[in-house]
Order: sequence, then C-alpha cells, then structure tokens
Amino acid sequence: MERRKHLDNYLGVAGWAKGGRYGIERYLFFLHRISGLGLIVYLLMHIYVTGARIYGAEAWEASMAAVSGPLFKFGEYLVMAAFVFHALNGIRLVLIELGIGIGKPERQEYPYVSSVMKQRPLMWVLMALVAVLLVVSGLDFFVL
Repeated sequence: MERRKHLDNYLGVAGWAKGGRYGIERYLFFLHRISGLGLIVYLLMHIYVTGARIYGAEAWEASMAAVSGPLFKFGEYLVMAAFVFHALNGIRLVLIELGIGIGKPERQEYPYVSSVMKQRPLMWVLMALVAVLLVVSGLDFFVL
C-alpha cells in the first residue's frame, strides 16, 4: 500500500521536463540541466579528440579531419549556445540566491505577490542578452 502511494505522485521524465503551473522559470531550469549535460558531453569529446595529439601528427590530422564537416560546425554553434545560456542563466540564479533582483521583503497582503513576479524582469533582460549573443555569434559562425 505504501508503494502505491509513492507511485501516484511519480511523474518520471515528463515531470522533469514539464513546466506545469510553475511557468517559464521551470523551463529555464530544464534547459539549464540540458545545457549543463551537453557541456559535459562536449568536454569529454574535446578531451578525446585533442588526446589524439599524443599519437603523432598523423593521428592529430585524422581526428581534426573527422570533426571539420558542416555538421560539426553546427555542433560547435550549439555548444557555444549552450555555454552562453548556461552562463547567463547561472548568473541570474546566483543573483537571485543573493537576494538581488527580488526586491525587499514586505508584509504579505492579499493579493499575494510572489517573488517569482519580482525576479521576472531580470530573467527577461538576461534572456534577451542570450538571444542577442546567439544572433551575433550565429552571424560570426555562418555568415562572416
């Protein structure tokens, strides 16, 4: 009986990804997780590819030739996009943890104002900065 009660509240991967009633901050949390995992995978791949240097110039040239196609160029852009998002969202989270951007504590009176609404302007400013950096870097990657 105890196990059944636990499974009623189990959402699995869908619960990890869905924002539900929490709004856009929940999706940013999900993207923060995904971008962090993606950066770890990139780090491991980077170590593997650059590790080919210890086997000589031929191995290095072969590994660099293997990762020089257009698909890998797009992958590098995705890595850069994950880095920019993860870094700026991390700065937002640190500022919120320090109490910056959520306003002074005040007495709660109906209608209640949550701190989520007070921190949203900071989120919009930083996500706009992420969008600008992604556009500029996309131009650098693919056009210039």
